[in-house]
Parts: sequence; C-alpha cells; structure tokens
Amino acid sequence: MARREVSADHSTLTLDELALAIKNSVDDEKLPEEAARDMAYRVLNFFGHSDRMVDNILEPIDRDPFYMLEDIGILTTEMEEVTIYDGKEWRIHYWLFRNDRIRELIERKAAASGEDGDSGSVYDSLTDDVWQYKKR
Repeated sequence: MARREVSADHSTLTLDELALAIKNSVDDEKLPEEAARDMAYRVLNFFGHSDRMVDNILEPIDRDPFYMLEDIGILTTEMEEVTIYDGKEWRIHYWLFRNDRIRELIERKAAASGEDGDSGSVYDSLTDDVWQYKKR
C-alpha cells in the first residue's frame, strides 16, 4: 500500500490544482484547458496519493509528459543507490512533484489576474493627508 504524502502546506495535490499549474506554465493560447487537465489526470494516475513514484513503471510513450513537466519545473527526479544481495549497486530513479513550484504557478497567475481576493477600492491607497479638508 502506498503511503499518503502531503505537500509543505499539508494539502494533497488535486487534479484541478495540477491542471491549473500546467496551464499557467505555458502560454494560454498554446495549451487548451482540456489538454492541461488530461495531462494532469494522466500524471496523477501514475502517482496515486504519493508525491513520488518509481520511474521504471513508465513506458516510453508515457515519458513525454513527464519530461515536459520536468522542463517547466513541475516535476523533478532523484536517484537512490542500494546494494543488492550480491554486493552490486542498484540504481532506482524516482519522479517527484515540486509542490513549491506548483503552488507558485497557481498563485502567480491568480495574482497577475487580480484574483488575490482583495477587491479594495482605489481610494484605499490614498494617504490620510489627501482626505483632510482645507479651509480657505
């Protein structure tokens, strides 16, 4: 049974979050939302509830999206060397989510579009001296 791993902010990566990060990492015109969601779904199916997966379960055709996501910083790799019973070294390669980068991609686009939840007025930025009524 795979252990359930969580990101630094203690939340599991969702399909919608990964799809949004993928969409935000490339030009909006070039990658339709449906394609980003399909890619996110496909990748999450390999990871399950973990933030790390073994590379050798991937078929060559499955690697392309992983390499693309590595290029844009959503995935990274790591390698572990273990000594097997006959004394030889065995290398195990893993794919890992970069949750910090995923959160950055999600938040950067929201901030750029003004979706930070602060719908303050233009008047909020004025200093107190502007509001002082001057007698003539």
